[in-house]
Formats: sequence, C-alpha cells, structure tokens
Amino acid sequence: PRSKWLPKRKQWYQRRVRGSIIRKNSCFLVSSLGTTLTREPNNISSKNSFKANGLVNKHVVGVKAADKGVILTTKSKGRLTNTTLSRGGRRTIKTIRAATAGSHYRPDLTDSAVRKASAILRSQKSKNVAKRRSRKYKN
Repeated sequence: PRSKWLPKRKQWYQRRVRGSIIRKNSCFLVSSLGTTLTREPNNISSKNSFKANGLVNKHVVGVKAADKGVILTTKSKGRLTNTTLSRGGRRTIKTIRAATAGSHYRPDLTDSAVRKASAILRSQKSKNVAKRRSRKYKN
C-alpha cells in the first residue's frame, strides 16, 4: 500500500532541490563583507537561506513600501496576494501579526515582517523642521 504522505513529501523534496539550486546560482545574490545576501522578492530578512527564500517556499510573507503605507504579500495555492495597509502604524503592525502568527501562516517570520514594516512606516513620516524666528531690529 502506498503512503498517503507521498505527494506532500514529493513536493517538499522538489522545493528542497529548487532551493539548493538557487542557493548558489541566482541573479538575486549579493556578496558583501563575507556574507551572502539576496534581493529576492518576498524575502524579508534578505538572508540567503531556505527558510527565508521567497521563490521556492510554499508559504511566503513579503513587506514592501506603498505610496502611503505598506503592501503585505502572502502566497496561497500558488498565487501571490497583495494587501495594502495604510491606516496607521499600530493597525498595520496588528494586521501583520494577525496574518502571520495569528492564523498560523508563518509565525517564524512575524518579527522580521513587523520590523521591516515599522522601518518603512518610520521612513514615510514627514520630519518637522523648526522654523527660524526672525527678530525685529531696533532702529
């Protein structure tokens, strides 16, 4: 009798083979100061590892900047789903936590996604510049 886990195991091996091929031969690889980083889409930590790989994994979490806010990318059934989050920093972080750890999607990438989203939101804030006060001179 055939095992009922054979198709899942076969898919896992296929992802592992693809990951091992991409690990050393990819157009996204960047070497800097003795470490190898990657610029793959949907790779939050930019590490060149199977866990963080955005191309071969079944479940993917990606965060990138929008005009105003953040775009959260997830993968389900082979399709990438983009969600724009632009209703404030706390609400955005709460939504990212609910989408990753809250729904048991990729709880291991929750902290990296929150860090990246908060950095993007911090960079989008306008900086208040103090105006110089001009004094009236006495004649």
